[in-house]
Amino acid sequence: MLIPALIYFIIFCYITMPGAYVAFVNYNPNKGIFHSDFVGFQNFEFLIRNGDLARITKNTLLYNAVFLLLGHSIQIVLAIMLSEIMNKAFKKVSQSVILLPHFISYVVVGVFAYNFFNFDNGFINSLLVNMGMERISFYSTPGVWKYIIVFFYIWKTTGYGMIVYMAAITGISSEIYEACYIDGATRFQRICYVTLPLLKPTFILLVLFGLGGILRGSFDLFYNLIGTNSTLYAQTDIIDTYVYRSLVGSFNFSSSAAVGLYQSVFGLVFVLIINLIVRKIEPESALF
Repeated sequence: MLIPALIYFIIFCYITMPGAYVAFVNYNPNKGIFHSDFVGFQNFEFLIRNGDLARITKNTLLYNAVFLLLGHSIQIVLAIMLSEIMNKAFKKVSQSVILLPHFISYVVVGVFAYNFFNFDNGFINSLLVNMGMERISFYSTPGVWKYIIVFFYIWKTTGYGMIVYMAAITGISSEIYEACYIDGATRFQRICYVTLPLLKPTFILLVLFGLGGILRGSFDLFYNLIGTNSTLYAQTDIIDTYVYRSLVGSFNFSSSAAVGLYQSVFGLVFVLIINLIVRKIEPESALF
């Protein structure tokens, strides 16, 4: 049963590893990867000097940090709320409604956003005009998009992440809750002193998994919301969209590979550091 998974990782993860050498050469398709001119760390130096690396790293880190912390917090709250609902029919309907956005394509999410924030006939601007107020040019105002992006990400991913926490809550022994009830604990106290502490290992594990990709942004979300609107890049450009534009716009394979290698190494180091901290604080929750 493990053979298909092993074959997948060998082909797409291990065999392709030598391709990282592109980051250290001035890639020429006619010469190939290993015969192109070796330039050392020049591709990395170029990215650092022009300020792109610092900007896209900061944006990617901040967005993913908010996605992780805010996303998991909302998922835990909703999972606890749904687990406390006694009406099974209402519980199933609510869970389905919250989960539904997960199955909507990011392309459709981009269409939703455009119809909401379009300057000429978007829903919000039409509402503002009807109220006698001035239109807002959302697509030329970078500052508002960090909130819009976070909103759409949370809206789309909360339902799926909530299922994991609901499964963890279901696995908690009912005898613990019965003992708390007999001792006179209120529902709020049972949540604070039983549910939340027993959800902590699941939360730490999922956050550690998420930290592994903290420099890997949600390309589909950002590209479908922002597209190629350079006015918004200061607040919305992340590593994945930068690499995409480098490949599609200028065919700069070497700089793209340098960013991708930096992204992977940073993620590895970050996970090792965080796992070391978790292992010292709470060894049972560490990955290794």
